[in-house]
Amino acid sequence: MSGNDLLSVVRSHWLGILLITVLMVGGSLGWYALQPKVYSAESSGIVVAAGAENLGMSLAGDSLAKSKAKGYQSVGESILVAESVIKSLGLKESAPDITKAISVSVPLDSVEIRITARSSDPQTAQNVADAWVTALALQVYELDKGNASPGTEPVTKIVPLAKASLPSAPVSPLLTATLGIGLAAGLLIGLGYALARNHLDRRIRGASEIERLFGLAVVGTLPLDKRLSEKSSVLESTTGTHRVPGGHAMAEALRELRTNLDFIDVDNPPRILLITSSLPSEGKSTVTSNLAATIAAAGRDVIVVDADLRRPTVHQVFGVLPDVGVTDVLSGRASIDDVLQEWGPNPHLRILTAGRIPPNPSELLGSRAMEHLLKDLSQRAIVLIDAPPLLPVTDAAVLSRVADGTLVVARARKTTRDTLYRALGNLTRVRGRVLGVILNCVGTKGPGDLNYGYYGAYGSAEDPQDHQPPVPGTTTTSAPRRTLDAYPANTAPDSREASTFLDSVSRWRAPQDGSRGRRSAPPS
Repeated sequence: MSGNDLLSVVRSHWLGILLITVLMVGGSLGWYALQPKVYSAESSGIVVAAGAENLGMSLAGDSLAKSKAKGYQSVGESILVAESVIKSLGLKESAPDITKAISVSVPLDSVEIRITARSSDPQTAQNVADAWVTALALQVYELDKGNASPGTEPVTKIVPLAKASLPSAPVSPLLTATLGIGLAAGLLIGLGYALARNHLDRRIRGASEIERLFGLAVVGTLPLDKRLSEKSSVLESTTGTHRVPGGHAMAEALRELRTNLDFIDVDNPPRILLITSSLPSEGKSTVTSNLAATIAAAGRDVIVVDADLRRPTVHQVFGVLPDVGVTDVLSGRASIDDVLQEWGPNPHLRILTAGRIPPNPSELLGSRAMEHLLKDLSQRAIVLIDAPPLLPVTDAAVLSRVADGTLVVARARKTTRDTLYRALGNLTRVRGRVLGVILNCVGTKGPGDLNYGYYGAYGSAEDPQDHQPPVPGTTTTSAPRRTLDAYPANTAPDSREASTFLDSVSRWRAPQDGSRGRRSAPPS
């Protein structure tokens, strides 16, 4: 994993890392508060040798004192000294227990002996340190006097130095060390959590992830718009006739998508675009409708075809009549002009609804009649097909062979890598041309999300292509109602086993003969 990948993981899961770090620091503070405070006091003495009448004897005495100091260290840690301290101070602890709280050290090449006493009471620590030096000096005197000649003083002795100072702060536990350990542990555990979450969480978060994993271009990145969270609709800010506060981000993103589609194939621009998704509720119908309104706002004719013959929703988005549509044209019950409905806010946009739900959607969409219908519509305008999702049914895969190109809508933080992989695999198997992916509902705030905030500074500026004369009236013009024979009772959507993952998802390639543009219909 590169440094950029690690940084991206941290930015994506920063909240979890922060929460874990705060919990670890809080836990370390709790541990610090529960631990008994230990104070430390230090006292010392020096070993001196008698007989320093001349320089030679002084040097010899200094060497003797240094050698004796090393031996006195073990005496200072003995039970005899501990019992003497307990007796002098009247302590209740046993000699072995108090010995554990004492450390005796002799600096290298020195005659000094340092006594460090630790206790939960600072005054006790001071008293024990001072008493220990005195007791050690008496014990050393008694030992050396027994080894000396009768009537003579010991050659070496320990002289106590200044008394120990009263400790003002505990030496254990240390607040700074405790907080540092808690902070370091929290960051390490949080980073481990982020890496594990990133490995287990298969949801797609950014456009770069799609381009890196699938080798497909992300032709559009649409921000999350709260106005579309409750109901799919055409936003007024995308029609070119209204300016709504807060709608600049979505409007600019759709214009960018419109521009990107113009440059996909400048020699043979696609006229029939199929828009689908991996699974339901990823926003394909909303994207199709608002993209169509954005294209129409530039003065170009657009026809939206609702090819979802199982759960049609385009008529709800545009507010047109759902009674007649694709199925009526395919069955010969109506002509194209009879069922095309002009959208009131913009006459350049017309809608062909699904019509009545048939019992055999896949067969109707894969028929030559459907191919001829789409070709006829493409002569009149740019055709945007709202198709069913790729994984539940085969309808979109069948239509992809008739369309000039397919756009797959993926929803940020919802569509997983596996579902998108399988969806693209379904298109690859039928040799459908994938123009790219549209990443929908990308967050506009927080680390790792796109920042559309700069659109606000240019919110008052209108796209020149969208500056069209206002259309009088907003009443929807629909085709006259017709009395049609009812189709047989609707049947449940045909199901198929989940397709296995492909070894690789490759881009659509042109036919071997080098021809380009719209392809021929699938063989009957």
